[in-house]
Amino acid sequence: MKATQSIVQVFQSRKMMALLLLGLASGLPLFLTSRTLQAWMTKEGVDLASIGLFSLVALPYSLKFLWSPFLDRYVPPFLGRRRGWLVITQIGLVVTIASMSLQQPAQTLQLLAINALLIAFFSASQDIAFDAYRVDVLEERERGAGAAVTVLGYRIALLITGALALILADRMPWTTVYLCMAGLMALSIGFSIFAPEPIQQEQPPATLLEAVKLPAIEYFERSGLLRGLLILVFIVLYKFGDGLVNNMATPFLLQAGFSQTDIGTIQGGMGLLATIVGALAGGAILSQIGVNRSLWVFGALQALSNLAYYLLAQTDRSYPLMVLAINIENFCAGLVTAGFVAFLMSCCNPRFSATQFALLSSLMAVSRDILVAPAGTIAQATGWPTFFLLTLVASVPGLLLLPICAPWNAQLPPLSRPSFPDDDQLY
Repeated sequence: MKATQSIVQVFQSRKMMALLLLGLASGLPLFLTSRTLQAWMTKEGVDLASIGLFSLVALPYSLKFLWSPFLDRYVPPFLGRRRGWLVITQIGLVVTIASMSLQQPAQTLQLLAINALLIAFFSASQDIAFDAYRVDVLEERERGAGAAVTVLGYRIALLITGALALILADRMPWTTVYLCMAGLMALSIGFSIFAPEPIQQEQPPATLLEAVKLPAIEYFERSGLLRGLLILVFIVLYKFGDGLVNNMATPFLLQAGFSQTDIGTIQGGMGLLATIVGALAGGAILSQIGVNRSLWVFGALQALSNLAYYLLAQTDRSYPLMVLAINIENFCAGLVTAGFVAFLMSCCNPRFSATQFALLSSLMAVSRDILVAPAGTIAQATGWPTFFLLTLVASVPGLLLLPICAPWNAQLPPLSRPSFPDDDQLY
């Protein structure tokens, strides 16, 4: 009955439709500076080491906590604190994504990197504003449906920029593909104008200093200094092995002889569907065994899923094994999303959720964007089979921190805060 009511809300509520569309806008830029850009660079003959290092252009996702207090403290002169910043960042994204159509990866790699870095900066800033908007606009009873439509919009965006973009690239120049993506991004400005402005419950922080220091002080007072630091390390390392695989999956599949259409259809289409199924399954399992135990089970499955790519690297362009490897890895990634996002939310105090979540999600992005930078060099030096075995080893440090950060038998959330079961189950 509750699920049916949530679905009805999606179609009846302007607020829910706005979250669906803004979730779409939030997801559009991500692959344009990662997987999709890697495919373009690979087709242009850029070496693997350079492609691997390009993960560093996503640095803003890892550092967005540095300027998230700025977006909390200052209010733009139009559309309010949240929608005003959304429009500003979306205009920046339209301009920078369109500028990619002027780049030539094989000739001007540095200009391409700067352009991609700017996209990542505006995208990370849009995420800060959108996460804060979602927290502010939803009442407690709406959080379940709101989280669901946001995830749906985000996954549709990844399908467009991951699958559709690669399929289009087999039929038109990459520069035209990026212009099309910029056009889609331009629609998001209308989404932000259409979205209702949240009712301001509390005044913005009185000073920028207050917006910076209070969330950090509260976090360590609640968790304790040592355990608080170990949890931050755990957040960085937990998905490291999976990050290595994701960073090199597209170049590996292209070098293995699969076409861009093959990859776009299987990795971007079926793979994203497998992620959604995994997230839903993870939410159901999480509701039964809790956040902490989910992290143990899902983390182990995530690590073992990398063996599917190892087997694919041992074969000669096996389409069935390619489909199996992509779907296993993405399904396990969906499971991990369910447990890990619930864990991150349990680490936040609702009073400071925007800034604290920005910090924690930035740390999560460190392993995805920064630690994986040498992945191309490692793959080049070791060969693909050994590389995928090393990704399994890279998953171990995060798992070893589980007894401290998420004890198996713990009955309470990791940092003891009021929890929101609907949110946890949906993620």
